[in-house]
Amino acid sequence: MAESDASRLLPLTSPRSRPGFARTIALAWRLLARDYRAGELALIALAIVIAVTSVTTVGFFTSRVQAALDQQANRLLGADIVIADSRPISADFRAGAEQRGLAAISVLRFPSMAMRGSLSFLSDIRAVEPGYPLRGELRIADRLFGPDRVAGAIPVPGEVWVDERLYTSLELKPGDRITLGNRDFRVGAIVTHEPGVDFGFLSGAPRVLLNAMDIESTGLIGPGSRVRYRLYAAGAEPDVERFRDWANARLAPGQRLEGIRDARPELRSALERAERFLNLAALTSVMLAAVAIALAARRYLQRHLDGCAIMRCLGARQSLVTRLYLIHFVMLGSLAALVGVALGAGAQLTLTAWLGEVVAVPLPPAGILPALKGLLVGMLLLLGFALPPLMSLAQVPTVRVLRRELGLPRGVGVLGYAAGLGIIAGLILWQSQDLRFGMTVLGWLAVAMAAAAGLGWLLLRALGTLRGRGVSWRFGIASLRRRTFGTLLQVVALGLGVMALLTLTFIHGDLLRTWRESLPPDAPNRFIINIQQDQVAGIRAFFEERKLPAPEIFPMVRGRLVRIGERSVSADDFADERSRRLVTREFNLSWAERLQGDNRVVEGSWWGERARPDQFSVERGLAERLGIRRGDVLTFDVAGTPVTATVTNLRSVEWDSFNVNFFVVSPPGLLEKYPATYVTSFHLVAGQAELLNSLVRAFPNIVLIDIAQALAQVQRMMSQAARAVQFVFLFTLIAGLVVLYAAVSSSQDERIYQATLLRTLGASRAQIHRAHVAEFMLIGTVAGMVAAAGSTGLAYFIAHRFLQLQYTPDAAVWLVGVLGTAAGVALAGWLGTRRVLSVPPLHVLRSMS
Repeated sequence: MAESDASRLLPLTSPRSRPGFARTIALAWRLLARDYRAGELALIALAIVIAVTSVTTVGFFTSRVQAALDQQANRLLGADIVIADSRPISADFRAGAEQRGLAAISVLRFPSMAMRGSLSFLSDIRAVEPGYPLRGELRIADRLFGPDRVAGAIPVPGEVWVDERLYTSLELKPGDRITLGNRDFRVGAIVTHEPGVDFGFLSGAPRVLLNAMDIESTGLIGPGSRVRYRLYAAGAEPDVERFRDWANARLAPGQRLEGIRDARPELRSALERAERFLNLAALTSVMLAAVAIALAARRYLQRHLDGCAIMRCLGARQSLVTRLYLIHFVMLGSLAALVGVALGAGAQLTLTAWLGEVVAVPLPPAGILPALKGLLVGMLLLLGFALPPLMSLAQVPTVRVLRRELGLPRGVGVLGYAAGLGIIAGLILWQSQDLRFGMTVLGWLAVAMAAAAGLGWLLLRALGTLRGRGVSWRFGIASLRRRTFGTLLQVVALGLGVMALLTLTFIHGDLLRTWRESLPPDAPNRFIINIQQDQVAGIRAFFEERKLPAPEIFPMVRGRLVRIGERSVSADDFADERSRRLVTREFNLSWAERLQGDNRVVEGSWWGERARPDQFSVERGLAERLGIRRGDVLTFDVAGTPVTATVTNLRSVEWDSFNVNFFVVSPPGLLEKYPATYVTSFHLVAGQAELLNSLVRAFPNIVLIDIAQALAQVQRMMSQAARAVQFVFLFTLIAGLVVLYAAVSSSQDERIYQATLLRTLGASRAQIHRAHVAEFMLIGTVAGMVAAAGSTGLAYFIAHRFLQLQYTPDAAVWLVGVLGTAAGVALAGWLGTRRVLSVPPLHVLRSMS
């Protein structure tokens, strides 16, 4: 505080005077304006802006998606309420809906090949009835990219409507015809918007809409076909609720009822997981911003000891000093947080652009809640990490203030820092949305920071043993070792930020490349499903006629797990989402006499020839997830009939071999009498696309899945997600640089005194500059080594723990991590210390005296 400002306090600090709150605010505002002009609040404000921007960027994006789901739930669903099943839905449900005044229609959805000439593509077929959709709009256009309109009807018999992707992929023109199964259809329109488009296996497949009256003529649906049945209903809200209550009591196992309040559960679940992960990524920058605020606030208050000394000598009470600076910081935090909210509102547009294809719903404007949340985070950070030195300042005796000693935090100051750490822990638990997960994140975070600090300390010790020839090198090492705690703080902050970016760039690509290279060159890259029993011999003959090895064809029966021992199985028995989905879906069951080459029995023994049929072999991962043990009796509902057998062995399966495999297998004799389809996989050499077209023309009902195309789609979505996370972690890196600059600023006065003494003793400007650059280059080198080691270790852990791969470290990770971080930190440090040599030595020596 300047003396002119302190002189204005003379009336306020008189023992007879009791300054009003308005006058205190006015003085705090003048102090804020003066400090802003002097640039003393820049670091604190910048740290708050970064923290609030990172939090609100994620908050605005996820709130817009949530608002879209809430505001357009029935449009996204295509109805007010939907009953879904993998089997035909009883006509009683439709009658019950109509009896309660609801409109009801049936919709069938299944995968099939759409063909035109030599071109064929796996498509998502929807067979609909008049009235579809009951809610929302179905929009069509007459030509590609032409003006669209509300359809007002469904395709007439003999006509289909296709989406833009299929229209382009099949190189269609107005009036062209495509083949579905045994029948040709005229393409009557292009679908530009359709409600109720699902996510999952077919989320990226082109779509075809046809009249339900045409289904039988295509011959695409047979015993065991993978059809999803839905009953759509819509009407007045009281009628919908009455139907919901009535239908809930009659749902069979595996049937699912979706309404407006739980529309698009798969998207809501994905949104929750994405929000949790992105928020935790954003909190990394919040934590580093907190460190920067603590460092910058302590330096700021140290530089205002003179003003405090004058105030205390003139009789200012401790409460006045505390209140004045508290209001000062609240004003600063409010303004900086508002700037962060504005930047977050703009930055979320980047997330929307990168993740918009995954979300695939129109997003409304964001609400005010993320902004309030960002303001709260900014103020909590400021008060949690700037308040402790403020409390220390207010409690410092007048004599110590005159000696320009702030002292270590005691009492309330220590409690303030503890409260700040509690705020960070509370934010992590809040954003994790799960206590157990949040505690796990806190634990791993503490381990990661301790490991980074330990590795950084060891590297600093190792550097200390080196003896460079130059004075600059020795001075840089000595400076680092003299400020060990501050140096480790900078190393941890920068190392975590760079490690996150290295993991999401180089390591992400390395793991994908290692996984691809681990696949054998002749690994299957095509699957054929929906093969009927009378087509098995024909499929084999098709390959043999073309002098290709006939693939092994496996039978497949669909069944739903209903009992484990004497216990009925339901989704409510399991807490994790994966297990809940498994018990509500139908499993693909099969039978086999011999064990496949990529399967290994891990418990029990495989049955031999002529084994008794009432046995099951269960994949080990499924058994662990659902609590199935060897000796348990499992009951599956297959086509309405209970099928019971005992688990006699558990298997491990190499799923990434891309061979056909099953969770549950029985010996021959148990499942043959039930409706079955057949499945196979094979490797197709590049340049043999015509073989696939011939196969589909010969067997039009089969579904041909291109694994390479599916993997490309998954990789594209992973890349989009990785870019979004990289964008959020950029705030972490920026926050790390702010921590570096805050640490430099906190030691600025000390550096000025050191430079003055060195220059007095004959050191040149160039030598001092080189010493500073060497110091920061060493910090960057250590931080880069910590980041490279951390990202490599994380990649090794993921490869061995989850992917079962042999990971080979990438030299580029170390080159970019170490050299890039060293150069970047050296540049930032040089920019931050340029002012050190601009202060005249005589001025410094006079101030010291």
